[in-house]
Amino acid sequence: MLILARKSNERIMIGTDIEISVVEIRGDQVKLGIVAPASVKVYRREVFDAIQAENQEAARTAPRDLSELSGLIPKKDRGTE
Repeated sequence: MLILARKSNERIMIGTDIEISVVEIRGDQVKLGIVAPASVKVYRREVFDAIQAENQEAARTAPRDLSELSGLIPKKDRGTE
């Protein structure tokens, strides 16, 4: 882990396209501004953890039996091809 000291309005660059700036420091709270490409998802850690837990739960869910749907798909008439 890299630990850096920054003052208000100072910035940190991650690579060439992610910029983190210290917007405000008030008591024990620090407000950060993050500029990143749209392809980079930025989440608070608790939100990221919740998303990961939901994804893991979805992966554990057994696939549903789709045989009942087979009647909804029209069968191709082999004589008209």
